[in-house]
Amino acid sequence: MVTRASLNQAYYQVREAEAQAFFGLYHAEAEAQDLEDLLQRLVGILARTFHAQAGRLHLLEAPATGRLARPLYIERGKRDEQLIASEDLRGAHAAYWSFPVKECALLQLGFAVPYPWLPRELALLHAAGARCSEAIERVNTQRELRRLEAEAWRAEEAERRRIGRELHDEAAQSLALLRLQLELMEVEAPLGMRQRLAEARLITERTVVELRRTIAALSPAVVERLGLEAALRHLATRFGKQHQAVVGLGITADVHGIPRESQEVIYRVAQEALHNVFKHSQATKVKLLLDSADKNIRLRIKDNGAGFSMNSGIGKPASFGLTGMQERAALLGGTLVLRSAPGKGATVVLELPQASS
Repeated sequence: MVTRASLNQAYYQVREAEAQAFFGLYHAEAEAQDLEDLLQRLVGILARTFHAQAGRLHLLEAPATGRLARPLYIERGKRDEQLIASEDLRGAHAAYWSFPVKECALLQLGFAVPYPWLPRELALLHAAGARCSEAIERVNTQRELRRLEAEAWRAEEAERRRIGRELHDEAAQSLALLRLQLELMEVEAPLGMRQRLAEARLITERTVVELRRTIAALSPAVVERLGLEAALRHLATRFGKQHQAVVGLGITADVHGIPRESQEVIYRVAQEALHNVFKHSQATKVKLLLDSADKNIRLRIKDNGAGFSMNSGIGKPASFGLTGMQERAALLGGTLVLRSAPGKGATVVLELPQASS
């Protein structure tokens, strides 16, 4: 009975250790910041699970070949010790396990004493290796998606600039010339035609103003031309005049070291947030603040408008324009949060790393 009880206890201890290992692998994937962080977390969990002193998880550009293509037990001083990939691992331990993680990585663990694996441990290695392979593949896929999204964003920005330049060089210049011609015709036309020409001239002038606004929305060239700080001041002044609201602007952050892509996102978020404020909130006061927080640059736009319930507000016009900005902030390693409540106004908070990731 004592032997049976001891065996049962040992069995459940093994099963509990296996469950904890897979639980740890799951959390490692969920909490990892990037691929390198994931690899460190995974190998740490596997080293603890198998009571290894140290370990490495090496990414492979091609599947392992030769003896490394299968599980391999190695003791110190034996010829196979040269197959240990890491110099700080090789020669520092009494024994090693080398295990190919599918076709993407190679796990190598170092032990203080000679320790050939048991059949149960080898089975656990196969199961844990499959789980690690899936986690690595998902992180690689996510990284590739972020890369493609970033390329698509840059291509979109380039196209917006091209369209903005063409509108400025062609349509805007033509309308300006048309307005001048209408003004000259208005002076020379018979009295009965002057009123109609004056109306046509006013329509043309309004169209020029709207076209310039569209060009500014398409491509924040003002950021490139004036710099971020001056561009934000120009934006706040222009919106304050157009909408007869008090716009308070405070800039305490050093904007000179902010990457160009981050500057464009900051300007676009400020532009979109102000547009939403004056279109939907009926606010009379707006505060626009740009400061530094830890290693991040932070933009806050707060208004005293009507606000809305966040539960019912998702999908309202005020949130549509910021959705794309949230995605672009995420691509740069940042966040964009919208907070509001009925009668409490709304606050948009953008945080981006001060240096490129």
